[in-house]
Amino acid sequence: MFNALVVSKNEDGKTNAAVEQIGLDDLPAGDVTVAVEYSTVNYKDGLCIGPGGGLVRNYPHVPGIDFAGTVEASDDARYKAGDKVVLTGWRVGEAHWGGHSQKARVKADWLVPLPSGLDTRQAMAIGTAGFTAMLAVMALEDHGIKDGPVLVTGAAGGVGSVATAILAQLGHEVAAVTGRPETADYLTSLGATQIVAREELNETVKRPLEGEVWGGCVDAVGGEMLARLLGQIKYGGSVAAVGLAGGAGLPATVIPFLLRGVNLLGIDSVMQPYENRLRAWERIAKDLPMDKLEAMVHSSVLSDLPELGRDILKGQVKGRVVVDVNA
Repeated sequence: MFNALVVSKNEDGKTNAAVEQIGLDDLPAGDVTVAVEYSTVNYKDGLCIGPGGGLVRNYPHVPGIDFAGTVEASDDARYKAGDKVVLTGWRVGEAHWGGHSQKARVKADWLVPLPSGLDTRQAMAIGTAGFTAMLAVMALEDHGIKDGPVLVTGAAGGVGSVATAILAQLGHEVAAVTGRPETADYLTSLGATQIVAREELNETVKRPLEGEVWGGCVDAVGGEMLARLLGQIKYGGSVAAVGLAGGAGLPATVIPFLLRGVNLLGIDSVMQPYENRLRAWERIAKDLPMDKLEAMVHSSVLSDLPELGRDILKGQVKGRVVVDVNA
């Protein structure tokens, strides 16, 4: 038996999250059983843990959208007992039981060997948010980052924090957008050279094109903010869009795309091909400054997660939260 955060639904439709003892027979089917060491918490986890149940369809459920640990048993020749692995995406923690458990069973195709230079805690300090941030940076690089500041929206969040640190480490000038002035010192410590108040980009779009300001953008917000900044991207520049916190609508015109050749690059971290996942994790191990990473990280344990999930939904958590599932 081992511990897991189990979300169940009552007869009245409300959900309850509590640490329970479960066994290997309770885990869903899969090729590889992993002794989980660390997981994370993000907005999707908050939705799963919260009273509405969010993204979960079947109960009971174990949330946790990613994890890192050691292979305990494997029916796939690519992995053997003792291998260190990391998993992000594939709707783990939503459609399939996830990382808020001391053991997990998943398909071998969903895993990636832990890159040299990273331990399992560091991998989850990076987690899905950092993995997504690296995918966004690589997409910008593939399309050519223009001269000038690279804008990062939602910069105090998980994706934004890591994107800011990576871009700064690669030598780019980074303009970090935040709605919380108290995070300015934190963002500067990650390498941001300019702090932009969210209000400056939250106004309703009045003109489809404004002055060319940004050499590229990692946008973790969407909505009105994305529509506004599209008109400020330099000719031929790109926006890597990774989040919908500001809404799924895009009240913009095609003019930035037609007259300035702006590229809107959608980043989906869920079902990335193995080669992309491996490339992203190897780049993370190479290009993400671990000293800056520690400044983003807060530690948690399974018993803290019900309250922490509520705090995340309220926007009260900054940076990365690493869950030590064995503490």
